[in-house]
Amino acid sequence: MNENHVFLEKLLDASDGSVYKLAILVAKRALSLADGDKPLIMDVKEKVLDTALKEIAEGKIRVKRA
Repeated sequence: MNENHVFLEKLLDASDGSVYKLAILVAKRALSLADGDKPLIMDVKEKVLDTALKEIAEGKIRVKRA
């Protein structure tokens, strides 16, 4: 498996395997970062969308289960 495939698998795991849930999760986190929330990872030189994706892939952010 290449790096991109592993990264995508981690993202999907954090969103219960749902691409729809993943899109919503990434969008909400990116908006909150843009509004001034502190990043949960050290590498914050990137765009808020990249930061949100890395936070989710690292398991810092997950979908809330009902």
